[in-house]
Amino acid sequence: MGTVSDAMRSDFVSVAPEDTLGEVAQKMVEAKTGAVAVLDYGRLVGILTERDMLKAMAGRVLTSDARAREWMTADPVVAEPDLGLEQAQEIMLSQGFRHLPVVEGGRVLGIVSLRRVAASMAQIPLEQT
Repeated sequence: MGTVSDAMRSDFVSVAPEDTLGEVAQKMVEAKTGAVAVLDYGRLVGILTERDMLKAMAGRVLTSDARAREWMTADPVVAEPDLGLEQAQEIMLSQGFRHLPVVEGGRVLGIVSLRRVAASMAQIPLEQT
């Protein structure tokens, strides 16, 4: 089988903890991605996903005022690049999330989605979406 480095998006989007949800949403739409890495001076401090954004909208927050740090998942579970696809799938399914930052030596290399893991396992080619 493959590893998460085979399936991850290395062109991931990063935001700062103080970025507004409006700014984050715009970056997510432009990049056609469901999750962004929240970096503080280059260090991963969280992940913000489409589900987090939906929760914020349901809470009727003002996207021009609410900050990424308020809605992100802090200290997310991460994967090493050599983690097998089956193990990554098991982690995401058992813990109920769909995105996993890929980190090596404290540096974010990419983000892998459950969709990309499943497609790689089934050997279905995916575009960078």
